[in-house]
Amino acid sequence: MNKRQLLFLRDAFIYTLTAFGGPQAHIAILLREFVEKRHYITEQELMELNALAQVLPGPSSTQTLVGIAWKVGGLRLAITTFLVWIFPSAAIMCMAAIGYKMFVAQSKFAEVLRFVQPIAIGIVAYATYTFAVKFLKTKVTTMLAVGSLIATLILQNAYAFPILILVGGIISSALETQPQENELRVSLFANVNPNKVAYFIGILLAFAALGAIINQTSPFSLPIRLLENFYRNGLLVFGGGQVLVPLMYTEFVEVKHYLSSSEFLSGYALQQALPGPTFSFTSFIGSISLGNKGYSVGGQIVGSIVAVIGINLPGLILILFIVPFWEDLKKIARIRNSLSGISAVAVGFMATALILLVSPFGFNLMAYALMIGSFLLLYFTKIKTPVIIIIGVVLGLIF
Repeated sequence: MNKRQLLFLRDAFIYTLTAFGGPQAHIAILLREFVEKRHYITEQELMELNALAQVLPGPSSTQTLVGIAWKVGGLRLAITTFLVWIFPSAAIMCMAAIGYKMFVAQSKFAEVLRFVQPIAIGIVAYATYTFAVKFLKTKVTTMLAVGSLIATLILQNAYAFPILILVGGIISSALETQPQENELRVSLFANVNPNKVAYFIGILLAFAALGAIINQTSPFSLPIRLLENFYRNGLLVFGGGQVLVPLMYTEFVEVKHYLSSSEFLSGYALQQALPGPTFSFTSFIGSISLGNKGYSVGGQIVGSIVAVIGINLPGLILILFIVPFWEDLKKIARIRNSLSGISAVAVGFMATALILLVSPFGFNLMAYALMIGSFLLLYFTKIKTPVIIIIGVVLGLIF
């Protein structure tokens, strides 16, 4: 690597350790540090990469950073940057999962979590609200959100998500694409490489088939099934880490019972207090899922690696394949117009997760107060999410 690429990796590592606040805050840091200060790319290129990341499924912050790295130094720098970006927070989440059982057995630690978990739900509530305000601007999008909410509450099946996302995209594309835009359909099929589509579908089916064929008692069975689960969800997550939460909660807590609601919320709260990608939360889920099934520490580390690779692989492959063809992709009207329906369905998923997360509260007024308080702090003040999590920890230590 040349001097400029090594400098880029150093800046990427610093960015990894300081990137609090989710995708919206991440783009502001990239603008300041990578565009205005270092001039790795232009502001226009950054905005286009960010727009592309919003169009594609997967982790938008990760895809944007990897896209910048690709422009600076090609494929090798892009892969290295991805590892630099994901490793610190994923490693911390893995260690937290491994040590969770030991710490949760201590009553004082349990008392601290009693305050942090409702605060984490308040953060989910705020994310749901902001997404609803941003995307539910028409009667169609509102109906799609309500429909996906009702459907997921009734079905509570992991395979309901891809079907609903597909339906939402088809409906919004059909209603919002003007007749004169239909002529661009030729461009759509001209720019789609059927081999690449076959790769994505083939990988997904291969993972699913392996998970089904391997004997359920085999030590390899659950890691392979987890890889398929996370890879599939990586193909479905439009809108960043906030949408990841309802997908993960419904599949791994409500449907498959790999971990408890308390474990899920504890991991989510910890991730919110860390810099780096929201998708590193999957490291905790994969590790603790295998731990709950009797796997050793080595098995939990494998679970963490499987989760992180599975959830990030689709988005990573897509961004590296599509960046060179972004100018053509932007012209495809039907893809562009499908996004509002996909986003509306995602809002319904988030509302479903919120209802499921709140239901265990019962008549616990303190939990409701903490949830509402964290929501109001995010809504009315500029206090960042990590600070609110720390407030919950301090409350647990005091009371």
